Amino acid sequence: MNTSVFRVGITRDFVGPDGTSDLDDIAGPLFDQAGLHWEYIAENTPVLQATQVQDYDALLVLGAGITAETFTDADRLAIIARFGVGYDKVDVEACTENGVLLTIAPDGVRRPVATSIMTFVLSLSHQLLIKDRLTRAGGWRDTKNYMGMGLVGRTLGLVGMGNIGKEAFKLAKPFGMRHITCDPYVTPAEAEEVGVELVDLDTLMQTADFVCVCCPLNEETRGLVDARCIGLMKPTAYLINTARGPIVDQQALTEALQNRRIQGAGLDVFEQEPISDEDPLLSLDNVIVTPHSICWTDECFEGNGKSACESIISVASGKIPSWIVNREVMDNPKLKQKLAQREEQ
Repeated sequence: MNTSVFRVGITRDFVGPDGTSDLDDIAGPLFDQAGLHWEYIAENTPVLQATQVQDYDALLVLGAGITAETFTDADRLAIIARFGVGYDKVDVEACTENGVLLTIAPDGVRRPVATSIMTFVLSLSHQLLIKDRLTRAGGWRDTKNYMGMGLVGRTLGLVGMGNIGKEAFKLAKPFGMRHITCDPYVTPAEAEEVGVELVDLDTLMQTADFVCVCCPLNEETRGLVDARCIGLMKPTAYLINTARGPIVDQQALTEALQNRRIQGAGLDVFEQEPISDEDPLLSLDNVIVTPHSICWTDECFEGNGKSACESIISVASGKIPSWIVNREVMDNPKLKQKLAQREEQ
C-alpha cells in the first residue's frame, strides 16, 4: 500500500440502493482538486471494523459507530470527520488515545436544524397534520373543531442553547414569543445578549408552551427530560425533540401523550432507531414523527459535506481543522507525527 497517497474512506451508508450517492458531487471536486484518493468503504456495517479502516488516513462518517476495536492496526488514521454534529456513536477517548482527530460539522446543520424546530412549532400550533387528515377524509367542517395555538405571547423554551439553539431563537424572533433557555454552559450575560432569559430546567418545563430539546447526548443529558420533568409541563404544552432520543424518557412521554397530559409532540429522534412498527407512539394523533431526517435538505447535505471534506483536506496538508471535538489529542505524539509527515509531503 502506498502510504504517500492520502487515502479517504467514506462510510457505505452514503450510498443508496441504486448504488449512487449525492456526496459524489461534493466530495469528488474537493478531494480531486486536493489530490486525495477517496472511495466508499466496501461494506455497510453498524460499527466500523478494524479491517475496514486500516488502509485509510481519514474517514468521512455518516451513521456508523466507532469503537476502540476500530483502531486496531489503524496506524495511518489521522482524522474522523463526522457528517453532522452528533458523535454519541464515537468512542472519543479511543480517538484521542490513538492520535486521531474527531471533527464535526456545526456550520452545516445550524440553520437546517433550527428551521426544523420551527417547522415542528408551526405544524403543531396549527394542528397541521390533523387538519390534513380530516380534509382528505371529507371532514371539511370537522377541521373547525381543532383550534390552533397562536404564537404571539407564547413561551419558546430550549433545553440547550448552542449554535442551533441560538439560530432557532433568531428564526423565532418575528413571531413575538417569549424566549427562555436552560443551559449550564451559558451565562446570563450570553443569554441576555441574544434576548433570551436563562432559567433552570424545572422553570422551563413548567413555563414553556413549546419545550424544544436541542442539546447533545452525553452522560449529563441522557434521560435528562424524565417522567418528573414531563409531569411539570402545562397540559397545553408541546414537546419537540430534534437532538437525540435518549435525552427524553420515551415511555414517560408516550404515557403523557396517551393520557392527553400534554397537548402533543414533534419527534425526529427516538430511543431506538429505527423506531419499531409496534411502538405506541405511531398510533397517536397528537404527535408528529419523522425518521431522524427532518433537517435533511440539500442545504444541510451540502453544508455538512463541505465542512467534513474541508476538515479532511486540512489534515492532508498537515494543518489543524476547525470544529475539533477532542482538543486534547493535539498533545498526542502520534498525531503530531502524522501531521508532520503530511506537512513534509
